[in-house]
Amino acid sequence: MTQRIYGVVGWKNAGKTGLMERLVAEITARGFSVSTVKHAHHTFDVDQPGKDSHRHRTAGAREVLLASGARWALMHELAKEEEPPLELLLSKLAPVDLVLVEGYKRDAHPKVEAFRAETGNPLIAPDDPTIRAIAADEPVTSDRVVFDLNDTSVIADFVLSEVGLMPIPAGAL
Repeated sequence: MTQRIYGVVGWKNAGKTGLMERLVAEITARGFSVSTVKHAHHTFDVDQPGKDSHRHRTAGAREVLLASGARWALMHELAKEEEPPLELLLSKLAPVDLVLVEGYKRDAHPKVEAFRAETGNPLIAPDDPTIRAIAADEPVTSDRVVFDLNDTSVIADFVLSEVGLMPIPAGAL
């Protein structure tokens, strides 16, 4: 089975993370399993200084796996390696019904663009054929389907239909 993947892209403060959070809640509430991938444009740390796992990593461990009865996390230090491509990262995920990806706007998977007019940024969609829809906080003119940014249920219907998990009735869009 090929992995179903759908992205959420947009400029900073466009509402990407909020939309992702609402889509995960909506789609999992419908009984589908969802994983997420989030791209960060900056150095980030999921580890806390002083904790054992942080001490292992800063001592030079290439990978640190932290496990408990509730969850496990694997941290991999890239050192001088290049950032891995999305395809490689996706291969590390356990199978699920849908992987939602925040960021990675240059990759070829289908996407919805989150757009808030107040940011003053232009739409990405006109120059990106992988953007299949726009979720905006006010009406925008586009050749793509446009949704209200806060209409999570309808956006979820669209995404699920796009990946083949749910048909959309004829004439619904």
